[in-house]
Amino acid sequence: MSLPARRLLLVHAHPDDETITTGATMARYAAEGAHVTLVTCTLGEEGEILVPALAGLAADQADQLGGYRIGELDVALKALGVSDQRFLGGTGRYRDSGMIGTPQNDHPRAFWRAPVEEAAAWLADVIREVQPQVVVTYDPEGLYGHPDHIQAHRVTMRAIELAADSWRVAKVYYPSEPRSLLARGIETFATSAENPFAGERDVDLLPFVTADEKLGARIDASAFALAKQAAMRAHATQVDPGTWLHALAENLGVEPVGVEYYIRAVGHSSGAGLEDDLFAGL
Repeated sequence: MSLPARRLLLVHAHPDDETITTGATMARYAAEGAHVTLVTCTLGEEGEILVPALAGLAADQADQLGGYRIGELDVALKALGVSDQRFLGGTGRYRDSGMIGTPQNDHPRAFWRAPVEEAAAWLADVIREVQPQVVVTYDPEGLYGHPDHIQAHRVTMRAIELAADSWRVAKVYYPSEPRSLLARGIETFATSAENPFAGERDVDLLPFVTADEKLGARIDASAFALAKQAAMRAHATQVDPGTWLHALAENLGVEPVGVEYYIRAVGHSSGAGLEDDLFAGL
């Protein structure tokens, strides 16, 4: 069976991460005919539950949230038009590790505890199979310091090395947000009692901000903003309807939802300025 000409692999830590950080990008490339593969590293068992009726699914109660989130992820990916999704090493192999410094970090199946070589070997098999030219994952700090995001970065970069015996990934990108956009957001909400940035007033203290000149790509997928918003609604246990993305979109237009930015970590630039295509130059 021949592979599609363009192949994109995204590695995310928990269900909903894919939608919040890269959902519009995924929808755009899937619609354009690229093969989009999502590898999710855990089931997100330790997530906060925002639906009161489902509170009993929590880790300290029935501990069934992970299974429920599989269904949320399925609905979200249908909204994005993505059909190729795998859990790293198989469903439930690795568990959500919780936030850094919490007891959940020490769970025997916590992804944070997983040997990098072991987890990377599972991912390398996926890379060899789908042969992506482009891989998207988190930066070394895990975007905002979550241990599973940091581990996803480590595992992904090692998997790319392991898979190089049969397939070489051409480009790697890390999702981020431009300082200029977030600064505009903070200014917009400076006098608001409901600041979507958790009350932060200094843009440089936000964990996911990147200086504009350090960004490598701006992916305009504004035509898929509604698909991304539908996918966010699918992750109902995790994504508050008043999330900062929705609030920013209402005040700044479609860009916070339908336009996504990336740092280019591996691969050469296709020219001056921000790339408008993750496959540029390939």
